[in-house]
Amino acid sequence: MKPDVSIVVPAYEESERLGGSVRKILAYVDDQNINAELIVVDDGSNDHTTGVARAACSEFPDADTKVIRYEANRGKGFAVKTGLLDASAEVALFSDADLSTPIEEMHKLIDPILRGEFDVTFGSRALDRSLIGTHQPWRREQGGKVFNLVVRLMTGMPFWDTQCGFKAFNLAKFRPLLDVMKIERFGFDVEFLYVANLHGLRLKEIPVRWNNDERSKVNVLRDSLRMFDEVRRVRQYASKGFYEIS
Repeated sequence: MKPDVSIVVPAYEESERLGGSVRKILAYVDDQNINAELIVVDDGSNDHTTGVARAACSEFPDADTKVIRYEANRGKGFAVKTGLLDASAEVALFSDADLSTPIEEMHKLIDPILRGEFDVTFGSRALDRSLIGTHQPWRREQGGKVFNLVVRLMTGMPFWDTQCGFKAFNLAKFRPLLDVMKIERFGFDVEFLYVANLHGLRLKEIPVRWNNDERSKVNVLRDSLRMFDEVRRVRQYASKGFYEIS
């Protein structure tokens, strides 16, 4: 039977955290009797990420699961695109591997799409900061605020948090746009929303619970500079007409 929702989890060298996250997702899906598939995408890890994912999935033999692996590390954006292109459901949820936003929040995003109210929904840490349990270190938190302000200024989009790793999509409308996406690493979140907005999809930023994981692999200086450059490239690609659908 075709699933109602596809859950896509990109993973790069996540052998320590991924097993627990997969178990939490599959246990929740089973407990809530949700007709879902789980797709884990190993983004060219050098550790045992794939094996850990498969072992955790095997503990739920009745669950609809799939682990995709490719050898070369391409970036989180490429991993998410790979999972979305492989999804069977009409609605897909992308979640970070660390489950900083608990999987229990998924209905906040997928229900408005299932009701036909929106085409793309995405979690936000900015709209209701009381929902943040464990905060990021002050430096990272302020850097995120600056980045999202720059995104607003450069893209004209009115959103306050484009980077939360918890987003849902009406795939009938969003999947065709994946063909024109260019960004493969951290800036893909901005590109996803920018291109969806450019093509008239209905977007909604929704406050969600969130907890910082101190084991985050984000390097504040290096990755911030890379993301700023990728936002600039999104604007450049748009001006050149690269996001047009023939």
